[in-house]
Amino acid sequence: MAGVLNLGAGLDRSVPGAVTVDKAASTNPDVVHDLDVYPWPFETDSFDQIIGREVIEHLEDVVKAMEEMHRITRNGGLVHIVTPHYSCSNSYTDPTHRRHLGYFSFDYFTDGNQWGFYSGARFKMKRRQIRFYGRYKNAPQQWFANRYPRLYEERFAWILPAWYLVFDLEVVK
Repeated sequence: MAGVLNLGAGLDRSVPGAVTVDKAASTNPDVVHDLDVYPWPFETDSFDQIIGREVIEHLEDVVKAMEEMHRITRNGGLVHIVTPHYSCSNSYTDPTHRRHLGYFSFDYFTDGNQWGFYSGARFKMKRRQIRFYGRYKNAPQQWFANRYPRLYEERFAWILPAWYLVFDLEVVK
């Protein structure tokens, strides 16, 4: 099997042909499965792409989830993650959110990090972006936050809170 897997899809059917998985049977996913239960019900190297929009923050163990995404995605495949930035009020307002992530959260899984011995799952960072609410009115903040992400997160995130983070990670096996 090759193709796209939409994790925690809910009612999202925006990706034609994607296999949808969700723990809520009422959303009629292709596969009903709780993503906190491992292993996930897919063979190794089953997918070319995984989409995880607003799901990773709900999971108990981000490291285990990333390792599972690595396992079921073929070498060179893409993992697309969208999650609230930790400075976004929505990150804390939703009582089902277990994790609050930042710009550097997925460096853990790339080469050259100081924590590489905790997980063998490796990805190449293809894209990461801090996004702000509003297409144009927050363009200067978005430019600044993405140009100087460490400075933004250390000094300005609580003054000018972001909205979302977007990551594209290439699987390296």
